[in-house]
Amino acid sequence: MYCVVTGGTEGIGKSIIYRFAEQGFDIITCARNQTKLDLLKVDIEKKYAVKVSILTVDVSIKEEVLKFGKFVNDLGIPEILINNAGVFTPGMIDKEADGALETMINTNLYSAYHLTRAVLPHMKSVKKGYIFNMCSIASLTAYANGGSYSISKFALYGMTKVLREELKKDNIKVTAVLPGATFTSSWEGVDLPEERFIKSEDVADLIWTTYSLSDRTVVEDLLIRPQLGDL
Repeated sequence: MYCVVTGGTEGIGKSIIYRFAEQGFDIITCARNQTKLDLLKVDIEKKYAVKVSILTVDVSIKEEVLKFGKFVNDLGIPEILINNAGVFTPGMIDKEADGALETMINTNLYSAYHLTRAVLPHMKSVKKGYIFNMCSIASLTAYANGGSYSISKFALYGMTKVLREELKKDNIKVTAVLPGATFTSSWEGVDLPEERFIKSEDVADLIWTTYSLSDRTVVEDLLIRPQLGDL
């Protein structure tokens, strides 16, 4: 069984990979940094009796996402696709850098769109599979300084809802994962205690639990917040 995770060398994506590898899933993942991919592969395959297939990809570039889609399809039919890769740059719409919208739409939305389209024919052929899209609290609640990040995550949430309706007849489940502030590299330099954030391992555990439910049940939205509320 294959579990495909984009952006697998950091944060939530990395925690997801360890969780599913622990459960016996072979892993297919991508990231921009080849060294980190190599280290991940060695460590996972040393700890668990699974195979890890890696490819260096910049998911903000359509052609590279399609290359990764072919890489996945050549290896087999994925049981799980987790569109996790994303980028977060805060800023107000009228003040953020030129190109911020394009960068975050390409990374946070189009990468999931193009990869999903690439692998769906294979998943449909076996009438089985699960897609998790890494949305955000910012997919639900607009906030000042959210800028293009919020725009991209609102769009990804909309895509997730459409996919869920379209794929019911194919027995493919679709879940929007909506975490609040999670302790990852995106928050480096912030003067807040680690305990104020969600653990990335908790997000991974919840995704595993959601996947593990019976075929007759789907969790549409997996909404996760820090105990003390949003940051």
